Amino acid sequence: MDLWSVLRPGLALVGTLLVTLVLGRLAERLVGRLVAGRPESLRAPLRRCRVPFLLTVGSLVLLGSEQTAGLPAAVRGPLRHVLVLLLIAVAAWLLSRTAALLIGTSFTRYTAGHRDPARVRRVRTQAGMLRRITTVLVALVAGACMLLTFPGVRAVGTSLLASAGLIGVVAGVAAQSTLGNLFAGLQVAFGDMVRIGDVVVVEGEWGTVEEITLTYLVLATWDQRRIVMPVSYFASKPFENWSRHDPRMTGTVLLYLDHATPVEELREEFRRLLKDSPLWDGLGSALQVTDTTPSGIVVRALMTAQDSDDVFALRCEVRERLVEWLRTNHPGSLPRIATAAAPAAEVPRPREGLWQDGAADAGRRGQAAADAGPRQDPAEGPHRPGQEPTDVEALHNAGGPGGVSLAKDGGPAGDPRRG
Repeated sequence: MDLWSVLRPGLALVGTLLVTLVLGRLAERLVGRLVAGRPESLRAPLRRCRVPFLLTVGSLVLLGSEQTAGLPAAVRGPLRHVLVLLLIAVAAWLLSRTAALLIGTSFTRYTAGHRDPARVRRVRTQAGMLRRITTVLVALVAGACMLLTFPGVRAVGTSLLASAGLIGVVAGVAAQSTLGNLFAGLQVAFGDMVRIGDVVVVEGEWGTVEEITLTYLVLATWDQRRIVMPVSYFASKPFENWSRHDPRMTGTVLLYLDHATPVEELREEFRRLLKDSPLWDGLGSALQVTDTTPSGIVVRALMTAQDSDDVFALRCEVRERLVEWLRTNHPGSLPRIATAAAPAAEVPRPREGLWQDGAADAGRRGQAAADAGPRQDPAEGPHRPGQEPTDVEALHNAGGPGGVSLAKDGGPAGDPRRG
């Protein structure tokens, strides 16, 4: 083996590197002139295409100079196969980056000519979905081309085409959930149901749509959490979209006040606060008494703002300022809760000697009835032993009217004042 046969592969490799760098430099200058004065949003995707472009050019040059390297036949075959696989891979990478560049450029031009935020969000969502679909298709085609470079796989592919129907059915049943999410992602993106940047409420969670892919959706909540949900959820279940067409919203503030609240003065203060606030869009406002209870009234304040963020901040501001105004100017309007027990009612006491006088009268009436003898009924004759006692006898035995047992001194037995 002579020296030239040893140096030829190295010289071919160095030549390939030089040619690649020169072509890359020329392409960079040409593109730089074309995008001179263009915004940074266009230059960033171009810089991302630089590496796959250099790799593609280098692979092409290596594949073309492989014959001039003077390698043995046992090495040339496997090396050529590797170079072909490398070329397919880097070419697919360059193609996907180029497609992303074209889609991004189209979106930039669209946003420059349209100021409607809803349309811009819709086109942004569709552009992102189209970019992902293009990347997936390019990857699938590149993978199929790489597999077909193997003779054994090519023979298997011929037999697979004959049974493609059965394999398609089996694959569809096995990947039913994945395919469902895939088609749901297309439906959500191109059906304009939800877009990137929309404010939505899903399962009681409020947040902003941050990312939409072919299979899932990322929701950024107000407390900086990220909720990842399948795209099929938005295609099959209801959800709230606060920025579907118009992001403007109406906010509500409820105040529970006393009946003595000067509502008209409160209404004037509410209007003054809205005029001084930069968050109010000036479209609508109202302050009304919506309910009354035995302990107070319910005052509802309505106000509008540009979007959900502004309406939340405006609600907090109005609530704080109105409560401060009431506390300073009308403290009696704030609700009051009784925390002390009510004074007990005073029970009148009987006059001194009332029990003794009543008992003495009852004793005298009973003694008079005993002296008069038993009362006889003309129809029944005189009272005889064994018969029921008369009313007078029952009264005398009981000790007076009402069954009060009389003591010897004429007062009722068990009187607490007796000692």
